[in-house]
Amino acid sequence: MNALTKPRESFVGVDIRAEIDRLRTDRNAVILAHYYQKPEIQDLADFVGDSLELSKKAAETDADVIAFCGVKFMAETAKILSPEKTVILPDMNAGCSLEDSCPPEKFAEFRRQHPDHIALTYINCSAAVKALSDVIVTSSSAETIIQQIPESQKIIFGPDRHLGGYLNRKFGRDMLLWPGVCIVHEAFSETELLKLKAQHPGAPIAAHPECPPTIIEHADHVGSTSSILQFCKETDSDTVIVATEPHIIHQMEKAVPGKTFIGAPGADGNCNCNICPYMALNTLEKLYVALRDLKPAIELDEDMRLKAKKSLDRMLEMASGTVGKGDLGAMGLQPAPQG
Repeated sequence: MNALTKPRESFVGVDIRAEIDRLRTDRNAVILAHYYQKPEIQDLADFVGDSLELSKKAAETDADVIAFCGVKFMAETAKILSPEKTVILPDMNAGCSLEDSCPPEKFAEFRRQHPDHIALTYINCSAAVKALSDVIVTSSSAETIIQQIPESQKIIFGPDRHLGGYLNRKFGRDMLLWPGVCIVHEAFSETELLKLKAQHPGAPIAAHPECPPTIIEHADHVGSTSSILQFCKETDSDTVIVATEPHIIHQMEKAVPGKTFIGAPGADGNCNCNICPYMALNTLEKLYVALRDLKPAIELDEDMRLKAKKSLDRMLEMASGTVGKGDLGAMGLQPAPQG
């Protein structure tokens, strides 16, 4: 029987939520949900947050299994930090347009063409690309880290050209940008955003730095998903326009139920085109099956994992303040050898 003729599994009569809770206990599992997951997945997760934040929290638990409801590069990051744990992803097809835009073999060749550049690489990439990088950054740590790198040091930034461009503009840098984009944040429409702003003239706009410059220039706050969530909690405004994947609004409404949050529109005048199609692949049914079968599981070559962990450790060191501002040059950081 091939994949085309194999009957789909039936869940009739199965209490999926109860079974997930049972398996969570039986497998000694921790369930992680990114802010961009569907509300029903967020509500049953042990932790909800940004990708690296979730991986760090999971590493601190005594769980044997990490069920990562997110996308593949996030689950890989969890495996990098917790190699002894079984890391499962409900749907292995849950990828990322940024990861897809940056195949490791092409990134390695790009690095060989620019041997005097270090690679400052956004966490939205594969473990293989992390292994080819010098320092990983997140949308929340990038500014702290870039300020520690001497202006004389040439930098490759990938795979998100919008985040890299935002950092170039803010800090007057001239990083060489890999041409990747997030299909979710690329879909926002400046014209439709201005129409929405006119309808809500007092509402601030909170935007993710993966957005194009035409969106960023209208934003009152630019930051990671966690930063946007915090801004929404603290702002005095009763209404906020949110320019990132709209499922984070679920957490905003739970945190401050008295406020109104409006997803920034796409070109068609609504935010439906800004729902991440990769994140949407994860479902409660797939999570149940993954916990039941302990697959699909993330497997990483150990040499690659250690190289990827080195670039992540550099980020954690620099972003935590354990490396003083400007000390990167004194540390003698050299571009990672590319072979």
